[in-house]
Parts: sequence; C-alpha cells; structure tokens
Amino acid sequence: MKLLVGIIVTVALIISGGLYINQQLQLSSEHLLEQIELVSGAISQNDWAVAAGETDRLEQVWEQQSGWWPIYIEHSEMDNIEFSMAKFKEYVECQNTALALGQLSEIKLMIEHLPLFNCRIVYLSFADVFQFTIR
Repeated sequence: MKLLVGIIVTVALIISGGLYINQQLQLSSEHLLEQIELVSGAISQNDWAVAAGETDRLEQVWEQQSGWWPIYIEHSEMDNIEFSMAKFKEYVECQNTALALGQLSEIKLMIEHLPLFNCRIVYLSFADVFQFTIR
C-alpha cells in the first residue's frame, strides 16, 4: 500500500511540476510575442528608429524571460532563436523590410513552438514513468 501511495504521489508531482513549467514557459513566450508584435508594427510602418529601439527591447526581454529555459528546453531550440535574432538585428540595421519581417516571423514561430514542445516532453516523461512502474 505504501508503494502505491508513493507511486501516486511521485506521478502527481511529475505531472503538476510539468504543468507548472509549461504554464511559466507559456507566460514567458507571450511576453516575447507581444514584443515581437511591437517590432513588427514599427518595421511595417518603416519607422526604423522605433524598430531599432524595439529590437533592443526584444533582446532585453529575451534575456530576462529565457534565463531559466535551458534547464527545460533543448539547447538547440534556444540556439536557433538566438541565431535568428542575430540575423534579424542585422536586417533591421540595414533597414531591409522584407528580410527583417521574414526573420521576425521565423522567430515568432520558434517561440510559439516552445510551449507545445515542452508539453510533449512532459507527457512523454509521464508515459515513461507510468510504463516503468507497471513492469
């Protein structure tokens, strides 16, 4: 009986921890997506001074929000976002609307993808633990 209670408590902790992490990742992603929309609007209006300032702000928000992500997210995912941000920053400095908006939409898709990816990891981990305890 104690073993069953221990297993149930462990599984409940894994699930609740995973859901909490996913919620925090979703909130962080939303902050980044809001900033991306601001940058996108400035670029669409060809207001490059504002776009450069919003790009700097986007980098600041990225550094603030993604500080704890490497613990839970694959490093390659984060590296891809950082590489894209570097390209995007150069496109803004060159005032190239098409390339800047294209790169920004790629960054947006990668950030939108992160909470979904993390959620799958939680469910896979749960399935692995569940299968392990049955054997």
